[in-house]
Amino acid sequence: MDYFSLLQWPAMVVNVLAVWLLTYQSKRRRHAGFVCSLFSNALWITWGWHAQAFAVIGLQFALVALNIRGARKTD
Repeated sequence: MDYFSLLQWPAMVVNVLAVWLLTYQSKRRRHAGFVCSLFSNALWITWGWHAQAFAVIGLQFALVALNIRGARKTD
């Protein structure tokens, strides 16, 4: 069984959770959303490397930069 292929499922779930948390007005929950999003990015990058999906990897690095920017603006 190819366990790396299964990474896309937790990455998707964590990504949905992150977006859900980012919709809150509470700073604490939005910050948790950014943390979840960064974790999701790491999962997608790992999966993308294994699947040789280099466009996905590029997208995730761009999203990491946007997440860091968003987290800084939230503080």
